[in-house]
Amino acid sequence: MDRNLPLAVLCGLVMGLGIYWFLSPDWFVAGGTAAVHAGAGYFYFAFDISLLGSSIQFDDRIDRLGYAIGLFGLCVSPMAFAQYYGQQGATTLPFVILFVGVIAFLLFISEAQRQTEYIH
Repeated sequence: MDRNLPLAVLCGLVMGLGIYWFLSPDWFVAGGTAAVHAGAGYFYFAFDISLLGSSIQFDDRIDRLGYAIGLFGLCVSPMAFAQYYGQQGATTLPFVILFVGVIAFLLFISEAQRQTEYIH
């Protein structure tokens, strides 16, 4: 039996319940976070992907600088966005956790797509 999907749903539920109990008593925020992390978890378990295991490398110095600037923006923008639109500190951490899940999900599905292209 394929256990990847139930395991991913369990990870999503744990994440969502943790958000709901400890950070934000809003089911909409917790449910969205749970769904994103369940999706990321599925691809993590099903395709043997590591979030920190892959690295993107550029040979040109300008390309590396552009990549570094983009990563900095990616790291800082969720906190800035949550600070601007959220209540003072009440939604910042759940939003950052959700945003990290979105990034993981997008990286995992792109890597899973590459792995399936090699199979077919």
